Amino acid sequence: MFETIINAFKVKEIRRKIFITLALILVYRIGCYIPVPGIDSATLSTAIKGNSFLKIMSAMTGGSLSNGTLFAMGIGPYINASIIIQLLTIGIPALERLSKQGEDGRKKLAQYTRYLTIILAIAQALGILINFGSSGAIDSTVLGSEFLTYTYMVIIYTAGASLTMWLGERITEYGVGNGISLLIFVGILATAATSLITQVQVLASDFNQIWSILGFIIAVIVIFGCIVAVDLAERRINIQYAKQIKGRKMYGGQSTMIPIKVNGSGVLPLIFAFALISFPDLLMSMFWPSSSVYTWYSVNMGSSSWLYIVVLSILILAFSFFYAQVQFNPSDISKSIQQNGGFIKGIRPGKPTADFLKTISGRITLFGAIFLAVIALIPTLIFKSIGTDFMGVFSTTGLLIVVSVALEFDKQLQSQIMMKNYKGFLK
Repeated sequence: MFETIINAFKVKEIRRKIFITLALILVYRIGCYIPVPGIDSATLSTAIKGNSFLKIMSAMTGGSLSNGTLFAMGIGPYINASIIIQLLTIGIPALERLSKQGEDGRKKLAQYTRYLTIILAIAQALGILINFGSSGAIDSTVLGSEFLTYTYMVIIYTAGASLTMWLGERITEYGVGNGISLLIFVGILATAATSLITQVQVLASDFNQIWSILGFIIAVIVIFGCIVAVDLAERRINIQYAKQIKGRKMYGGQSTMIPIKVNGSGVLPLIFAFALISFPDLLMSMFWPSSSVYTWYSVNMGSSSWLYIVVLSILILAFSFFYAQVQFNPSDISKSIQQNGGFIKGIRPGKPTADFLKTISGRITLFGAIFLAVIALIPTLIFKSIGTDFMGVFSTTGLLIVVSVALEFDKQLQSQIMMKNYKGFLK
């Protein structure tokens, strides 16, 4: 990966994209430190530490939520809006037609996602303010009245969520890699750095903690190795093309392959599963903060409870198969192979080929989904047994997001370097 980065800096166009990416990330990190008047960050941080969902959400925003700063909402509303729009695309024919209309359709869906992001950001800001307003974390007399103060804070936090969404889209458009994933990646690394400093300070005062730190480092290295091995794994299906004579030229006769990645959907199923499982907590904290149902949900759906593990695993499996169907259509691939005179050895063209590809894709997706579920839950159990204070960072999503985004960034750089080399060759 370091060699790829060095080679990327040698190309002027890619170097410019990297600098744009770094500049936009710097703007995001600056926004994570801009305070919002009327928020008592110390009280808010103490209250969030008692909520497992908000603790992980704060880790994904680089601690911005715990500090109550401008980007406290982070990229969460945009992720939730993307989930809702993609699910509605399957159920609503009008949205399904838009998704098949090429670039124009995708732009309209992206615009709908932005509108829904603003609505969800308002709801999430209201939920957090109402939930923690009674704990003394919010000074409701900043603007003279409670209504004006809450309205002002909702506007500020909604604007912060909109600006975060804009930064992510600009990174995707003008920078390198997926901007949304990179913002989450940077937030997790920032929180991890803070946790590491805290652990080093604990180690300095209590040398017996060194075994916990060593156990944590070994566990992280092993888990990272497993994630990289599975993320790079793929099933290659050989395609043979028959020779065709058109006029005086002969076409075909060569063989190629269809690579099907074991973890083709990457980290998205895990992010979406976590966002969906935390959505009820958001609603109940906003409308029923003192109800017995919310108390039961907070206690029994914590990140270390068995019910949480089961529900999260089911959601990961569901989203993995959902994305596999969206990204890989066996019928369309089978038609494309048949129209170009290709076939899979031992499989008849047409429907038998589509059924074969569907079977292979289903098996690989099942293995990848089980891997995602296991890798999402094992770190939580390991770090809990070790006794380290990394549960908010390296539990359900942290490790997989960090590794997957790093590998995705490396692939993006390699593909752009390759495209630049091809352009140079053609010139």
